Amino acid sequence: MFTGIVTAIGRIAATETRGDTAVRIACPEEAQWQPDTIPIGASIACSGVCLTVTERGTDADGPWFAVDVSGETIARTVPGMWKEGRPLNLERALKIGDELGGHLVTGHVDTVGEVVLAREEGGSRKIAIRIGREHAPFVAPKGSITIDGVSLTVNDVRDRPDGSCDFALNLIPHTGEVTTLGDLREGSRVNLEIDVLARYLQRMRALDRA
Repeated sequence: MFTGIVTAIGRIAATETRGDTAVRIACPEEAQWQPDTIPIGASIACSGVCLTVTERGTDADGPWFAVDVSGETIARTVPGMWKEGRPLNLERALKIGDELGGHLVTGHVDTVGEVVLAREEGGSRKIAIRIGREHAPFVAPKGSITIDGVSLTVNDVRDRPDGSCDFALNLIPHTGEVTTLGDLREGSRVNLEIDVLARYLQRMRALDRA
């Protein structure tokens, strides 16, 4: 489990296809990303995707860890996100006793959304994202959603005739600086994970109607 509070931006240093896609991710020099603090088998959220560490080490560019990305994961995440040079939002798994600063995040991407609005508004940046009809019912004003691994609060929801919806949120300058979300533009694609509580509530309502 994770909280959606990103602690670093990594970068894909190398990829290799060998059945699954082996990806090596370069990390910052900070203490929590040193190889001796990351056990083999640890879970790390990479732009909202929970992946298992298979190797770790340090080279001339600093610390790194490696993961295997399955074809299923590649198919369900933003197209092109596993290419060399791509920046990724990183978060270590939640430990008992850690502060829950965001909301409970599983690291399982539900769908890919598209940014349909990105503009400066006051001291923040307003972002609107379109989500398909299958997952639109799970998005609610003042509810939580995970965007590329970042826990955010939905400000507004506009339903569309085809069953999809556009939901809006504000990015404060700090969030834009410490995550990849500051680079979002209209047309950008993002990994979305709906709130796990909304998922269970929808399931219970479906059973009540059955």
